[in-house]
Amino acid sequence: MAEQPAKQASFGVLILHGFTATLDSVKALYTPLCEIGIPVLMPQLAGHGASSPDALRGVTWEAWMKDADKAFQELRCHSERVIIIGHSMGALLSINLAVRYGSEIDSLVLVAPAIKLASLFAPGRPLHFAVPIVSRVIKKWDLKPYARKSNEGCAPHYAWVPTDAVVSFFDLLKKTLPLLKKVTVPVFILHNRRESTVLPESATILCDSIATDSSEKSILWLERSEHQTFCDCEKEKAVRSIIDYVSGRIARKSLAV
Repeated sequence: MAEQPAKQASFGVLILHGFTATLDSVKALYTPLCEIGIPVLMPQLAGHGASSPDALRGVTWEAWMKDADKAFQELRCHSERVIIIGHSMGALLSINLAVRYGSEIDSLVLVAPAIKLASLFAPGRPLHFAVPIVSRVIKKWDLKPYARKSNEGCAPHYAWVPTDAVVSFFDLLKKTLPLLKKVTVPVFILHNRRESTVLPESATILCDSIATDSSEKSILWLERSEHQTFCDCEKEKAVRSIIDYVSGRIARKSLAV
């Protein structure tokens, strides 16, 4: 899904959704960003948005990274610099792109960044050591404990996923953590203070770890939302804050010219 002006723009925006999510989870951003008059690209990552979770079987983080990279390259054909908005796992992919492409990226907007997960089996959590054993025995990973019953405007996520896909998601997280200190672009973080999928401390860990100058990084806390930020009760606030941030980055560039 993309909208592109006839000539190359100063800015483009890349939106990356999260693990097991659909484009519905981030589509609230699409139209408001397009109305700014800049290119917007919102790719669907491999194995996502299908009728069955089996679509994720055998899909690894390298495939999601490849999809994100391909979308970035496409967007760069139509814009001088890119602002990347990543939700959850999409934030991890965004960080990897920021380290890979450096000056081609203007800034990052990282929403509910999946730095520290609530799952006890996730990296850095008490039962992560057991993942290799669990993955040999359990082939379907139940997601229902981490899913809210409903979010208006969002298609339901998979109720389960192949365990190998979860393990690869964990691998992406472990690969991304050492990269935080290499991030130097401006970063705007949004996180949900009470959510039950990604621990709120993820925002402060991220903010404290990245090398971005303190004047160029900030956190906005949402007080009542769960993990699906752009489908929940504070989605208007979340969308407006991002539109304001992107507009501010564009205005800043215009003043510098």
